[in-house]
Amino acid sequence: MNRRMPSFENPPRRRGVEVAGASGDAMGDRGASGTHGPSGAQPRAEFDPGVGVAALSLLNAIGEGVCLGTRAGQIIWGNDLYQSLGGAMHERVAGLCRQFDREHPVPPASSRVPIPILHVVTAMALDERWFEADVSPIAPEVGAAVVAAGAAPDHYLLITLRDVTAAKRLRQKIDAIELAGIELQRFDAEVVRKHNAHERLKMLESRIVRVARDLLHFDHFAIRLLDERSGKLELVIGAGLPPEYDSFEIRPALEGQGITGYVAASGRSYVCTDTQSEDLYLPGVLGARSSITMPLRLQEKVIGVINVESLQPAAFGEEERQLGEIFARYIAMAIHLLDLLVVERSTTNQNVSGRVEGELDEPLQDIAHELDMLLARGGADADTARHVERIRRDVDDIRRRVRDCAAGPTTLLGVEKALAERVTEPALVGKRVLVADDEPKIRRIIGDVLRSRGCAEVLVVENGALAILEIERTGTRGFDLILSDIRMPDRNGYEVFATARKLLPGVPVILMTGFGYDPHHSIVRASEEGLQSVLFKPFQVERLIDEVRRALTKA
Repeated sequence: MNRRMPSFENPPRRRGVEVAGASGDAMGDRGASGTHGPSGAQPRAEFDPGVGVAALSLLNAIGEGVCLGTRAGQIIWGNDLYQSLGGAMHERVAGLCRQFDREHPVPPASSRVPIPILHVVTAMALDERWFEADVSPIAPEVGAAVVAAGAAPDHYLLITLRDVTAAKRLRQKIDAIELAGIELQRFDAEVVRKHNAHERLKMLESRIVRVARDLLHFDHFAIRLLDERSGKLELVIGAGLPPEYDSFEIRPALEGQGITGYVAASGRSYVCTDTQSEDLYLPGVLGARSSITMPLRLQEKVIGVINVESLQPAAFGEEERQLGEIFARYIAMAIHLLDLLVVERSTTNQNVSGRVEGELDEPLQDIAHELDMLLARGGADADTARHVERIRRDVDDIRRRVRDCAAGPTTLLGVEKALAERVTEPALVGKRVLVADDEPKIRRIIGDVLRSRGCAEVLVVENGALAILEIERTGTRGFDLILSDIRMPDRNGYEVFATARKLLPGVPVILMTGFGYDPHHSIVRASEEGLQSVLFKPFQVERLIDEVRRALTKA
């Protein structure tokens, strides 16, 4: 049976259990076993009531449920916390005592093997709370001091119950984030084959947003990646952010670059409990009162940061920091994996094109040699000579096209045919177009093609900085369309797009990149803000014309 702990003021006589030495009145003239009279009593130290009261107070103050039971499942005594857990938990504890007896029985009386002191830990759920139960046998010499009906000295058990609900819930959250993190990196062969780099990154973004909101309840967050060439932390993915959030140019630094710059430079997470009193904090979400910022790490290298803001003060603590760091680690691995896939595809395409060129070179040389031999022999009529010359041109054309494919993003496809047609496109007539690309051949081809199709002016520049300068210089009377490469030595494609969007609202922008390589993730950022189209080099010139026509028609 279950009994409550007695009152501290005047401990009454216990019924069903007596502790030797706990109270002279309780024991009367009986000995330690409760069966011997005064003549058989063993000498006992005089009891100090204050010690008993202090011991009972301590058992109630330890923050754990404590009870004394028997191997048969009889609960003899329990402290206040144990009693407060109710009958369902009491039944489970009784069953645990019986389970302990089955799995760790008392050795036979004839056995000289001492009873081992065992500690068995198990987990038990009650409603939505979790407890860890520790069951250990009481040494016989201690049990001999406890008198209970039918219980031998070696049949007593001490049970402690610890509330591990918070730890259990944290473990469940960690497991859920670990599982979601693995899913972030899952890009099977079908996805890789069917989707380009931009589409795969959009898929990753949607997964990140879903996990952040559903599991971590992060409603306002931003992911910035470090651009190693410019040294800036570029905004790549954002959720619940105002348009002006990206107005700051942030670099890794311990001072002067806000919390984001500090975390990127130090590699340590930072919890801001009150933005109004935090010197490092730079304004972000309107009305934000607290934030947490974690580094995105690849081993020891920081590749970016994730910053989360809340409208509530002190919304983040140690648990959010721990979960956020796990989430950040998986984000870093997933983004790195996507970059590796793009680089691998780019390298593979170039290697395959190069091998094809090498394999075709010898038979093409043989064909050209045979043609030379036919013409050298003479006697061929004019019609045959024309056919031979046509074959020679075709051989040269095959060589050129294979070289163009092998050149990858440094050239375009179908140039000769596009330039030969000279068909005026009504949508292009009279339009002014700005083209920014650091590849001279690309700039020349695009400029020539657009002029041949009716554009009034095509201004070509060799980098992003010059493109931005031209946009700023011309103002609203500037351009009808902007085409920009993404990866340029100074300012990237997103910066060109952002400048055009700010100074030339409504003017369509088309970005270009080689084999889908987008180291600054310009495509994702620009797509969220109205990017018109993306072209992946080497593309067909006719595809360029189609996208230009579509963009100008929509505009």
